[in-house]
Amino acid sequence: MVCEHSRLSVNGRKRSHQEVAEELRARIRTGHLRPGDRMPTQARLADEFGVERGAVRLALRALQEEDLLTNVTKGSPAIVAETAPVALTPREARPQTTMVALAPRISVAFTAPHVRIDALCLTSVSLTLALGEPLRLVHSGGIKPAKVDVRVLLPSRDIDLAFPTLVADGGDTRPQRRWLTQRNAQGQVLSHNLLALRRSHGIDVRVSFRALPFTPPVELYLLNGSEALLAYYMISRQQEEIDHESLEMYDTQGTQSMLFSFTHSGEGQRQRDTTFVEQSQLWFNAIWGTISSELTLAD
Repeated sequence: MVCEHSRLSVNGRKRSHQEVAEELRARIRTGHLRPGDRMPTQARLADEFGVERGAVRLALRALQEEDLLTNVTKGSPAIVAETAPVALTPREARPQTTMVALAPRISVAFTAPHVRIDALCLTSVSLTLALGEPLRLVHSGGIKPAKVDVRVLLPSRDIDLAFPTLVADGGDTRPQRRWLTQRNAQGQVLSHNLLALRRSHGIDVRVSFRALPFTPPVELYLLNGSEALLAYYMISRQQEEIDHESLEMYDTQGTQSMLFSFTHSGEGQRQRDTTFVEQSQLWFNAIWGTISSELTLAD
C-alpha cells in the first residue's frame, strides 16, 4: 500500500495524516464536533489542512477505528459517532468566571490551522493567563497551528478612565498610572509569549494592539470567527493600596467577571447566537478600522 502524504508543507515540513487525525480528534473530544454531526467533505478537509485526499482518508479511517467516526467512505462525509465522548459546549455549560472559562475555549481555538483571536478589554491580563494552556500544548507538541493572528483593543493612555478611579476624585492620577503600568506590562508579556512561537516552532504569528478612545464596560473575545465570549465588568466600591496608602476606589476584577459564550451555528434555534457572533465581529472590525488609534506599549 502506498501512503499519500501532505502536498503542502507546514514550516518546511510535510504534515502527516496522523497530525490531521490528532486535530480532528481534539475537535471531537472538546465538543467542537458533536455526536451525529456530519464532517466536512474529504475535499474540504484536504483544502483546510493543505493535504492530499489520501491523507484525509487515512486520518478518518484512524478515527473510525477508535469509534469516533462512522460512515467513512469515498462517497459521502463521515459522521461523528453517537458514542463519541463529548464535552459540554459553552452554550450548555453554566457560565463561569473569565479566569475559569476562557482558557478552555482558547485551547479549542488553537486546534484550528489558522487561529484568529480578537479581544477588547481593560487590560490583557485575562487573555495572557488564558493563553498559558494552549501555549503549553504547542510547546509539548500536542497542537501546532500554522498561523496565529491576535488583535487587542485596549483603552488609550490619553483618556480619563471611568474606572479604576477614586471615589473622591481630587485629581489624583495614581489609579490611572497604576492601570497604565499593568496595561503595558501585560501587553508586552502577551506579545512576547506569542511571538516566541515563531522563533521556537516556526509558526506564523502576528500580534497587534490599538487604543480605544473610551473605557470598555465589557470584555469581549472573538475566536476564529465562530465564537463570541462576553463578560460585563462588574464595578464595585473597594479599598485598594497604592503607594502604601489605602484608597477607596471604583474598580473591577475582570478575571472574576462571568463569561457568556455565543457560538456560530448557522441554523435553527441558535440563529440568534450566530447573528450575535457575526455582529460582534463586525463591531470589533469597525472600531479597529475607524476610531481606534495606534498604541505603543511603553511607559
